[in-house]
Amino acid sequence: MEIKHLIVGPLLTNCYVLISGNEAIVIDPGGEIEKILKEIEGKKLTYIILTHYHRDHTLAAPRLKKEKGGKILIGKGEKEFIDFPVDEFLNEKEEIRIGNEFLKVISTPGHTKGSICLLGKDFIFTGDTLFADGVGRTDLPGGSEKDLEKSLKKLKKIIKPKMKIFPGHGPIFEKK
Repeated sequence: MEIKHLIVGPLLTNCYVLISGNEAIVIDPGGEIEKILKEIEGKKLTYIILTHYHRDHTLAAPRLKKEKGGKILIGKGEKEFIDFPVDEFLNEKEEIRIGNEFLKVISTPGHTKGSICLLGKDFIFTGDTLFADGVGRTDLPGGSEKDLEKSLKKLKKIIKPKMKIFPGHGPIFEKK
């Protein structure tokens, strides 16, 4: 599986395009849809996965679905916040298949009520839960410092040395 990293929108959101054969998944399409469409040209878009409901991670999702199809997925805790149609609300430990690989849904509330991370074989997409230099803020609707602390403890047990971490903003990094 190939992972492409795009930086989109005014808040410099990390958008990821996962490609396996003729299939593509887009994680956090926060804007600049033309840039995203170029990366998935000729591929079948199966899923648009949102790590949380904030606009800088979701802005291009409805148009991307309209232009390329694919199901929009987001954590179930975001039901009361998301302001456009979603195809499926994700639960802890659900698996999303791309090619021969799976992404396991890890519920990580704190930055928002329904924040999720996506765990692969030797990598994880952390959205705004965990960055190279810190964590996501908790002062917006649905945020909770207490929940974020619990989520970070959970991730500490999951993230192993040399695992690649793909955050929602800032540089991609590896656990030492």
